[in-house]
Amino acid sequence: MTQTTLASKPPIANKIPISTSIHNTTLIDDYAWLRGKEKSEVIEYLNAENTYTQSVMSDTEQVQLELYKELRGRIKETDQTTLDKMGEYFYYSRTEEGKQYSIYCRKFGTEDANEEIILDVNLLAEGHPFFTLGTLKVSPDHSLLGFTYDIDGSERFTVAIKDLANNTILTDKLANTSGSIVWLNDNKTFLYNLLDETFRSFKAYKHILGTEQVNDELLLHEKDESFSIAIDKSKDDQTILVGVHSSTTSEYYFADANSTCKSLTMFATRVHEIEYHLDAADEIFYIQTNEEAKNFRLMTTPFSNYSRTNWNEIIPHRPETKLQSFEIFEKFIVAKESTAGLEQFRIQNIKTNDVRYIHFSETAYSIAHGRNFIAESSTFRFSFSSPVTPITVIDYNFVTGEQTMVKQSEIPNYNPENYVVERVYALANDGTQIPITVIFKKGIELDSTNLLYLYGYGSYGISMPDSFSSKIITLLNKGFIYAVAHVRGGSEMGEQWHDSGKMLLKKNTFTDFICSAEYLIEKKYTSAKKIAIEGRSAGGLLVGAVTNMRPDLFNVVIAGVPFVDMMNTMLDSTLPLTIGEYEEWGNPNEKQYFDYMLSYSPYDNVTAKSYPHILALAGISDPRVSYWEPAKWVAKLRKLKTDDNIILLKTNMDSGHFGASGRFDYLKEIAFQYAFVLKIFGLL
Repeated sequence: MTQTTLASKPPIANKIPISTSIHNTTLIDDYAWLRGKEKSEVIEYLNAENTYTQSVMSDTEQVQLELYKELRGRIKETDQTTLDKMGEYFYYSRTEEGKQYSIYCRKFGTEDANEEIILDVNLLAEGHPFFTLGTLKVSPDHSLLGFTYDIDGSERFTVAIKDLANNTILTDKLANTSGSIVWLNDNKTFLYNLLDETFRSFKAYKHILGTEQVNDELLLHEKDESFSIAIDKSKDDQTILVGVHSSTTSEYYFADANSTCKSLTMFATRVHEIEYHLDAADEIFYIQTNEEAKNFRLMTTPFSNYSRTNWNEIIPHRPETKLQSFEIFEKFIVAKESTAGLEQFRIQNIKTNDVRYIHFSETAYSIAHGRNFIAESSTFRFSFSSPVTPITVIDYNFVTGEQTMVKQSEIPNYNPENYVVERVYALANDGTQIPITVIFKKGIELDSTNLLYLYGYGSYGISMPDSFSSKIITLLNKGFIYAVAHVRGGSEMGEQWHDSGKMLLKKNTFTDFICSAEYLIEKKYTSAKKIAIEGRSAGGLLVGAVTNMRPDLFNVVIAGVPFVDMMNTMLDSTLPLTIGEYEEWGNPNEKQYFDYMLSYSPYDNVTAKSYPHILALAGISDPRVSYWEPAKWVAKLRKLKTDDNIILLKTNMDSGHFGASGRFDYLKEIAFQYAFVLKIFGLL
């Protein structure tokens, strides 16, 4: 079959029915054969879909190029991060014009010292269509650099070690890891995690430089398939912390970072649906926990007696405020909190418990802890951004309360004064107010004629930050209103926001999104069929579900690596992440969850009716949402839909869940998506 032939019509996937019977229900999957990228017929089909997509989009190639140039034109290509002090060194990264990846550097003693390049990712990435750096960890004496990398998007990382004095890569190469390492203080030993066949971090090992990986000592083996292991180090670098987590339950182990770490000591055993996060400093454990505290509280306990009965509360639980994270300094604790969907930093004196806050005046914004390596520092470094304010690094003085801007990202061809940000609220079916962040160009009339781009996610308690993104400026400049619906399933309004959008309440996520669209129509921001929607991963589940429920509202759907084949995936415990997902969606082996999930699973609810224009995006090596989910979804939509609207599948044959790895290649993917939207709305 030639490319010219493919251009005339979309590929037709063969129907080979496979049946699954459970709970007196039979599921028929006509396209199960698309699972298995080792099969030549599958690759042939995916390539045919890519060729068809390319041919349909051929009239947008010039527009894609212009969009790419515009998006790239808002990147300061030669740039540098702030210098962050660690020990006697200042560490930073920089980028150079025309290069896809960062160059990591340091200076000794002063910020004016000569630069030492410790890792040039551009050199590592040469010859690889895909390359992602996992982590960088400098040994305690700053002589060695541990780094991890992934060359196919599978998120199975290789560990490598660089001798910074000799500028050479050591022979130690550790395969199939989670991408994180933690050094012991002997500067020759580190801990790492191994992944099993379901992509679960299930074993923690100790590696001594110069030895073979097969001889590494096993420290912890987590056999419960709903739990994964994460390793970390305390803020003061004296304690190794090994967390074992499911999505609702935690357990920690610890060890002295100055020891040989022959074994790990349990801190507090797991209790179902009790989560806690651990740090340590000055022989005191700090515990962020939801035990008797839905939105978390902070406790302390001494190393000498760390039993649960000896925990002391220092930041109380508040029903209206979620404690998101905390950071320990010599004299202060900095906690990031969220109240009514707005974040703030709480500064608490460790000795006196006096509290003050860093407040922010913008309508919608996002804040984050900076790279604060020195616990004795008199300043706290953090970043601030909003939909119109580029990322700004700020130093807060603990003594004076003064804030000093260290750096603000320069965005060429951008003026924040040209745009407006609003926070509005839609009323959900049950009376809940759903926050929506709306951004548009000044001067736009709210007369129902505007095109609107609506984004959503709403799962795993992950909130959608109101942060700056230069890519949406392109849409705003073309007259779009851009909106983010903060639907239930995230945690924008606290942990209860997550709980009311998961398991047997998952449909709230979808109806919240629909109500958000209806509200924006009612308030004349836009009108039906003038809306494009986007969701990625679990957000792809969202847009897939609402497309089945209310296809009349939307004209364009961008479904990025979408989790749309819910039933087949959740019924297969051999797939990556499935068992751990039971606490988010429910276990379909139990009838009540099976029935509920089946009622909204996008793939299973495709019927013969009109659908919007759809662009589905997949990654061939994606371990989180397998490529066959969007492939099967597209095939079924094409077979059953009753309209002439365009449905495209674009599979990246070199990457995984997060798409292209280079900072410029990523922009090409965005340009392609935007070109599709512009094409459908007749704006080419």
